[in-house]
Amino acid sequence: MCGIIGIIAKDKSQHLASITYECLQRLEYRGYDSVGIASLGKKGIEVRKAKGSVEEVVKKFNALSMTGEIFLGHTRWATHGEPSDYNAHPHMDCSNSIAVVHNGTIRNFMELKEELESLGHKFKSETDTEVIPHLIEEFKKRGMSTFSAFKSAINTIKGTYAVLALIKDDYKIYFAKKFNPLVIGIGDKANFISSDIPSFLPYTKTIITIQNDDIGYLSSNEVYIENNDIPVNVSERIRQIDWDASAASKEGFEYYMLKEIYETPEVVMDTLYGLKNDANIDKIIDKINSSKRIIVVAAGTSYHAGLYFSLLLQRNGYTTIPVVASEYYNIKTGPDDSVIAISQSGETMDVIMAIRKFKENNSSIISLTNVIESAISRESDFKIYTRAGPEIGVAATKTFTTQIAALTFIWSKIVDKKINFESIGDVIRSSLDKSGEARRIGEELAQKENAYYLGRGISLPLAMEGSLKIKEIAYLHAEAYPAGESKHGPIALISNGFPVVFVNTGEFTEELQSNVQEMKARGALTYGISINSTLNTHKEILLKVSDENLAVFALSPIIQLIAYYAALARGNNPDRPRNLAKTVTVE
Repeated sequence: MCGIIGIIAKDKSQHLASITYECLQRLEYRGYDSVGIASLGKKGIEVRKAKGSVEEVVKKFNALSMTGEIFLGHTRWATHGEPSDYNAHPHMDCSNSIAVVHNGTIRNFMELKEELESLGHKFKSETDTEVIPHLIEEFKKRGMSTFSAFKSAINTIKGTYAVLALIKDDYKIYFAKKFNPLVIGIGDKANFISSDIPSFLPYTKTIITIQNDDIGYLSSNEVYIENNDIPVNVSERIRQIDWDASAASKEGFEYYMLKEIYETPEVVMDTLYGLKNDANIDKIIDKINSSKRIIVVAAGTSYHAGLYFSLLLQRNGYTTIPVVASEYYNIKTGPDDSVIAISQSGETMDVIMAIRKFKENNSSIISLTNVIESAISRESDFKIYTRAGPEIGVAATKTFTTQIAALTFIWSKIVDKKINFESIGDVIRSSLDKSGEARRIGEELAQKENAYYLGRGISLPLAMEGSLKIKEIAYLHAEAYPAGESKHGPIALISNGFPVVFVNTGEFTEELQSNVQEMKARGALTYGISINSTLNTHKEILLKVSDENLAVFALSPIIQLIAYYAALARGNNPDRPRNLAKTVTVE
């Protein structure tokens, strides 16, 4: 999500405005809704920015006429504040002497903003990013050198970031990175720093990697990096790449789907942070608590997230009805009902048709989408957003897990349940460490033509999602159903070697163990994905999670990785499954 480019000329005859324009175009694949460019020359810093495409904004402001020896460019995908001209990056300090572009999320920005405003700083946007130039300005006021002020600003913020800063009369690009990508390119006529290699690939294939907690600056003839105040030997980081632009945009991953699965820890944390700071959450909780019934409507993967949420609430005595969006006409809602509409894109036509029908009955509509001011959010009474960023792979992965995170957060607020959300990132990373085991199971399933995915309780929506995922990208016929339902029909299909995947959150382990034995007795080849205790399947991935409420976040990446590796083993492109579209905008 978002794209960053910084360019500093070695050869003063270079027309950096044109190069910046080209670099921004090569970052467009990441998704964005606004664009901005800053230049630093003899007259100081100039900024031109607005909502719209790179081409539109460059033409609108005649940005190709900009001059200077250093340029910053940014494509913004809205998180804090709506897509707008004033929320577009770069952001400036009070004296227009510092320009900053930023990817990521600053979790303590509200308290920093209040503190800075109390010191007289004037803010012009709704973004979290704007605290950075004001912090640098404030530290410089206190007598710090430019680099010390930049470092102090970075050390003050909490969250994830890739930050570039320009400072008047200082011909360097200052940078810092924590989780969000950033890489340096060393060219013959200019040096580059970007969130992605393809942006500068036509100009250089010599790169310097930037790692988490690195902070430094780039000039026309120097790269300085330090980590935890210790200077880094930059020469050891220099690499020559031989990738093409398409491969490079995947940041070293073979496919976008795998890259997006590995982005999950950060985007889940970003989503939770956004919700904790959403002033509407308390109103939404009050609305749900005062509703007669809660209708959860969604399609595909989002439906499974909605089913998970519905089961959680049903256990607490709420009347909750999960509805497949395309079957909306089977339920009549009323003014006492709240409808929770879930859609990754916010443009899913089935969901739009459903909420329009429910609005006719004066039901309250609460939307959960990944795109600010999408069609569904615009038609809703209350809006909640995930912060997964753009998802290029057709199969939903990180967007599913962020939906689960948002819904778990809301459920915890409704029922006043304490959950250790701070550890979610580590739970997901520990699960990703099991990718080798997921690969072996995926490659074995790829040799089969049919499979069952079974679960009980909260693991059932996960089993359904695992079944859907392997159908979508591996083209393997899979069915999911409650494990206790086996004896009522499905077990008739079991024969020697029939694969059955059990998904176990740990809450019904003994019952699932009995189901495993039933399947084994009839020749099934059993697999388990289990939290904390084993099911005694033929092959099993055991995940350790201290807070049982977070089991779903350990299980989700594994079921996605199994499907991913099954698709690869079958020779499929997991990013572009046949017959499927990323956003379904027709009924």
